Amino acid sequence: MTNAIEVHDLKKTFKGKREVRALDGVSFAVEEGTVFGLLGPNGSGKTTAVRVLTTILRADSGTATVLGYDVQKKAALVRTLIGLAGQYAAVDENLTGRENLQMVGNLNHLPRAVVAKRAVELLAQFNLTDAGDRPLKTYSGGMRRRLDLAAALVAHPTVLFLDEPTTGLDPQSRNDLWEVIERLVGGGTTVLLTTQYLEEADRLASTLAVIDHGRVIAEGTPESMKADLGATVLEVGLPSIDDAARTGTILDTLGPHAAMVNGTMVEVTVESGPQAAMIALRALDAEGIAPQTFNLREPSLDDVFLSLTGHRSEEEKADDGDGDGDLSPRQRRKKRRTEQLEHALPVATGELA
Repeated sequence: MTNAIEVHDLKKTFKGKREVRALDGVSFAVEEGTVFGLLGPNGSGKTTAVRVLTTILRADSGTATVLGYDVQKKAALVRTLIGLAGQYAAVDENLTGRENLQMVGNLNHLPRAVVAKRAVELLAQFNLTDAGDRPLKTYSGGMRRRLDLAAALVAHPTVLFLDEPTTGLDPQSRNDLWEVIERLVGGGTTVLLTTQYLEEADRLASTLAVIDHGRVIAEGTPESMKADLGATVLEVGLPSIDDAARTGTILDTLGPHAAMVNGTMVEVTVESGPQAAMIALRALDAEGIAPQTFNLREPSLDDVFLSLTGHRSEEEKADDGDGDGDLSPRQRRKKRRTEQLEHALPVATGELA
């Protein structure tokens, strides 16, 4: 199987009040017709990587190709082959859903008849037909996100970049978008998905890369990552933080990875669940520690992330290394609006890179 996306040793530094190394030698490859998950917290470099691949930003060094074309040397051509739905809905509230899709089609220089037909198809595909002639200001958050994804598909892109597409959605709206993405991939579309949601990555992605502080720290299938972590996770709930700290020290020797203490909860991965549980209970009893809860379960991607980074995927809330922290509120709003236009209209924005 050939690769739709290839990234080698990408580096990107932003200069402002403080220098931020957003990408620090990132490399990965995405096979055609698959979902590749780029997993990490805000601030890890995910969005910066997507902006380089979609020609919005230039890397300081390294190479990246989409469908064999260098994203810097062939930026204009790459934009005709890709779609992008970012973290912020790139739609105009004063237009209807249909008008938004038609605007994107016109800016992509599609024939008028094709634009009209495509708008009808996409409204139906995303269950927005009944709302197609209503202004966007009447749409719910889930409807706006669906329309945003529809806008990214107007020009039939071969490769689709989804930058945290379900952020802020309720569980049902998130599930609806997952089903849409699965249908797209079933039809041959290649998807690069960035997300903080472990459940999302586990369901959609056939291959994952975990990125943290601008570096890829692990890569593989969700199954292989969970298998590498250990057979079972032992969870112990304690009555106090002090008891949890003591328990973490006691359980450190039970598995291949150090025990993780989070408040009054302690987790450790173990190879033999029942045997490790018996050893843990005896050791805690000998120290006079009485757990409030004591569970064995299979490992999740959240456990993988916690083991690799020392924190859960939702804990960091810094900016993604793109300099937002150095901007005034007005500058930040202007920047977000510019990004919305870039995300929705990658062909019409000219030489962005």
